[in-house]
Amino acid sequence: MTTFQRVATANMYDSALRNLAARQKSVADLQENLTAGKRVVRASDDPVAAAQAERALTRISRIQAEQRQLEVQRGSMALAESTLGDAVGLVQEMRQLIVGAGNGTLKPEDRKTYANQIQSLREQLAEVINRKDTNGAPLLGALGSALQPFVGPQNGNPAYAFNGLPGQASSSGTSIATALDGHDALMFDVRRDAVFNASISNTATPPNPLGGRNFGTDTVKVTNPQSLQQATPPSAPYNYTVEFSAVSDNGDGTYDISYAITSNNPGYTAPATQTISGLKADQLASIPISITDPGGATLEFNVKATPTKNPDGSIHYSPVNGDTVTLQPSTGMMDVVDRVVSDLRGASDGTLAAQAVSQALAHLDIGMERLHNIRGYAGELLNRADRIASDQETRSIQLEGDRSRAEDLDMVQGISDFQNANVGYQAALQSYAQVQRMTLLDFMR
Repeated sequence: MTTFQRVATANMYDSALRNLAARQKSVADLQENLTAGKRVVRASDDPVAAAQAERALTRISRIQAEQRQLEVQRGSMALAESTLGDAVGLVQEMRQLIVGAGNGTLKPEDRKTYANQIQSLREQLAEVINRKDTNGAPLLGALGSALQPFVGPQNGNPAYAFNGLPGQASSSGTSIATALDGHDALMFDVRRDAVFNASISNTATPPNPLGGRNFGTDTVKVTNPQSLQQATPPSAPYNYTVEFSAVSDNGDGTYDISYAITSNNPGYTAPATQTISGLKADQLASIPISITDPGGATLEFNVKATPTKNPDGSIHYSPVNGDTVTLQPSTGMMDVVDRVVSDLRGASDGTLAAQAVSQALAHLDIGMERLHNIRGYAGELLNRADRIASDQETRSIQLEGDRSRAEDLDMVQGISDFQNANVGYQAALQSYAQVQRMTLLDFMR
């Protein structure tokens, strides 16, 4: 049995037109993809891939913004590190001048010249440590400070002070701090650094009418400094004074001397007067002094005295009744410099100058150590910025790959698909042309 099915010409026309339109749209879409170089041109092409690409682009934009900010932070930190380097250089120059000023053969006028040179470097140092970045923010402003973080004696405060909030701002995985803790770099904390300056009374004045006296001290050492009682405010620190008295000649070329310890600390209980016996003329004597702070800390130092024998056999005592040694906490690097400048200008003999120089050198070394530590931290922050930049670059490459996989077109495959679709479209056009000729008149011809 044979079955015949009649297909109307109009139906063939409609089918051919639909096929032409579909193939033309396919060719146009593939051509658009080739032109844009993307597989997903509109979100409707592939909603999931479009969302993935958009997320990747958003994260790439965020990384670019973080990188721009990191470059600003890196510039500020590089300038801060350079600032600390300049400060270290100035302190080293001052240290050399202080060593020169300790020469015992210098005259008072010569020591004043040295003091003037140190004062000039000190003024330069004050400018350096108050340096600002390109945005006008202090480079050593710690957690926040005035536009000039380090201020000189003012408002009754005799010492240099840090006008800000001490502390180091933290860094994150994508940023670094833009300022360093200037307080930690240039200021002393009595409970951390325990820097006490030991100053002696004027050794060139009476009560000894025979001339200057030869005595001084070594550096004050503090045990358990974290237990030191600190005055409030810190600008009015607790001081300790050792006063010598009751010098007695033993007749055998030796002498005894007594001393008492006092303090402006209301909690300090002064011990009984103590006596050091058997000090010999023409020999260096070391008188150990120990002071127990009410908080439990112990301050220890030695008084170095060299009494001399006069031509008549009498002893030129050193120290004598009324001589004092005063211990006062140093507030910071600038305080050390200001004090040594003042002491050198006022030193009437080599003994006072030597005492000022020895104390200043010991304290400058402590300050230099803190400067080097903070400068090293600045260098580590710069290294951290480099690591962050490297990590961000790697992350950007990964995100760019994610975006490319989500929306980019494989050009080889795209060209192949376009050529195939174009061939199909040409075949559809030729087929439609044949259908167009299938009319009754064409059949009758």
